[in-house]
Amino acid sequence: MSESAEDIAERARKLFAGPIDFLKSAPKLEHLPDPTAPEIAFAGRSNVGKSSLINALTNRNKLARASNTPGRTQELNYFDVGQPLVFRLVDMPGYGFAEAPRDMVKRWRFLINDYLRGRAVLKRALVLVDSRHGLKDVDRDVMKMLDDAAVSYHLVLTKADKIKPTELAKTIEAIRIEAAKHPAAHPLILPTSSETGAGIAELRTAVLEAVLT
Repeated sequence: MSESAEDIAERARKLFAGPIDFLKSAPKLEHLPDPTAPEIAFAGRSNVGKSSLINALTNRNKLARASNTPGRTQELNYFDVGQPLVFRLVDMPGYGFAEAPRDMVKRWRFLINDYLRGRAVLKRALVLVDSRHGLKDVDRDVMKMLDDAAVSYHLVLTKADKIKPTELAKTIEAIRIEAAKHPAAHPLILPTSSETGAGIAELRTAVLEAVLT
């Protein structure tokens, strides 16, 4: 008998309230952990609030390092969820910032692209988009990369508390229309706020549902 939506939501709540530990940082593919557990990867532009969202999702203040310096995350950072291990969260390098040297940006892009294309245990990517700005061309580039790699992804809006509800609704609708044109985009758009906690429970449930598929 399959679990109900309420059962999965409660299981997700308990899972994210339990043990979650930093595993390792992988600057290159050969440093990735053995593919023994499902993986959920976070992608997003620098300053989109990725570290803050991971911390909110996991009920931790400092699990992921938030920084005022764009592009501080230069590696694939792995976090183990559950004891015994249920799945792993993967914090990917931020993209689309001008401050980093071009060769560094190119290297990070190759790392992300190779990871997305070659990781059989990758269940879903979460593409984070700033609610105030909507989709930008660099986001679309990553969406196309995920489409080409046949990696299913959710579009997750961050900082939803920073704009008026009417503007947020317009942004969600615009993104939903555009996402419908992308074969790997999941139809569910997830607005969130790391500060208020809005949408965090729904995101936890979506993550667990992806792991279970």
